[in-house]
Amino acid sequence: MKGFVRAALAAVRPVDVLPSPNIWHWPEVYEVENRAQDVDGVIWSALREECDWAGRDVVDVGCGDGFHLPVFAREARSVIGVEPHPPLVQRARARVVDVPNAEAVAGPAQRLPLRDATADLVHARTAYFFGPGCEPGLREADRVLRPGGALAIVDLDGLAEPYGPWLCADEPRYNPVDVERFFADQGFSLRRVRALWRFERRADLEAVLRIEFSEGVAEKAIARTPGLSFEVGYRVHVRRKPAGIVLP
Repeated sequence: MKGFVRAALAAVRPVDVLPSPNIWHWPEVYEVENRAQDVDGVIWSALREECDWAGRDVVDVGCGDGFHLPVFAREARSVIGVEPHPPLVQRARARVVDVPNAEAVAGPAQRLPLRDATADLVHARTAYFFGPGCEPGLREADRVLRPGGALAIVDLDGLAEPYGPWLCADEPRYNPVDVERFFADQGFSLRRVRALWRFERRADLEAVLRIEFSEGVAEKAIARTPGLSFEVGYRVHVRRKPAGIVLP
C-alpha cells in the first residue's frame, strides 16, 4: 500500500500531515475499496468485543471521507471524525449531514481539536498510527480519553498472506515485526483478524489494487487474484487509559 508504507517510514520526519496517495487522489476508488473491505464485519466484531462503544463518545482519527462515522453513530452517543485533508473533511461532513450524533472536524492526529477527557474510544483504522514516529498521536489520544477509555488501532498485518507480502514488497524497509514490537512496548494488546474483501466487478478490484500499490506490485497482485475477492489480515491493537492512580 503506497500510502501506508510511505507514512510508516516518514512518520519520524517533522511533518504534521503526510499526503495519502490513495484516498487523497482517488476518493471515488477508495469509496469502492471501503465498501468492499470486511464484508462479513469481522473487524467490527473484534472491535466491539475489545471496546464496545454503545452509548459512548467516539473519536475516529484520520477518518478520511467519514466512511466509518455512520457505523459508529448507530450505537454511540456521539462520534467525531478528525481528518487533516480539507477536501476529505468536506466529504465526511456531507456523509453525516443527516446523522445528528456525528460530525467531522479538521485537524491532525498530533493536535486533536478536542478538549481533554471527552472520549471513551479513540479509533484509527490504517491511519497515522503505523509504528515508531506516532508517539505524538498516542499522547494526544491519551489526552482526549477519559479514564478507562480505549485507544483502538486497526492496522494491516504485514505478515499475513496475501496482502501483507504485497505491502512489504512495495517497501522492503518496512518491517512488520518491528512495528508489532513497538506497539507491544507501548502497552497495546494484539488481536489478529482476517477480513474478506469482495468486489462487485473485476474492474473495481483491479482499480483498488492499482491505487494501493506501485505498478509492478499491483500487476503481480492482480495476476495472483482470480475472481472478485481475497482475504486481508489485520492487527487490532488496543490500549486502555488507566481508570485510577498508577503506582510506580
